[in-house]
Amino acid sequence: MSTPKEPDKAKLIISLFMNNKGFFSEALLSLETLFGPVDCISPWLDFNYTSYYHGEMGQPLFRRVVVFKELIEQKRLAAIKEKTNLLEAQWKQDGNRTVNIDPGYLLLSRFILATGKDFSHRVYLDRGIYADLTLVYKKGQYRPLEWTYPDYAAPEMTQFLGKIREKYSLDLK
Repeated sequence: MSTPKEPDKAKLIISLFMNNKGFFSEALLSLETLFGPVDCISPWLDFNYTSYYHGEMGQPLFRRVVVFKELIEQKRLAAIKEKTNLLEAQWKQDGNRTVNIDPGYLLLSRFILATGKDFSHRVYLDRGIYADLTLVYKKGQYRPLEWTYPDYAAPEMTQFLGKIREKYSLDLK
């Protein structure tokens, strides 16, 4: 019989992409108000892996990843996704999003994203939100799975998350 125990707290990571880099400061301020101080921010990352969002958001698109200092309980992910959905809706222009906000969390063994879309590899959390197992840590690095979006499978993303993992490991001690 397994004995249930509280899971480790997780490192909150929020990825944003937009077509106007100047909007990032406003978005960051709102995220800090909701989720607390920031630990670090990625450089601007390539987002030329898909044209899926171009019709709604224009092009080119630019991504940054924001990492928060305070560790979170994993069960908070659905509520966090609800809050980021409200921000996306607040910033819409002419019915289109100006920013896409993807919250998730990092653990030593995996990286999880929150989504409102069900699929075979996603586990229901709460409030219409699912957990997407996006990357697994194996042989010294985060590795994509067959369903991982190309932008999250990109070396610049997995390497950045690897650096965050080192910091998270220290945070757990």
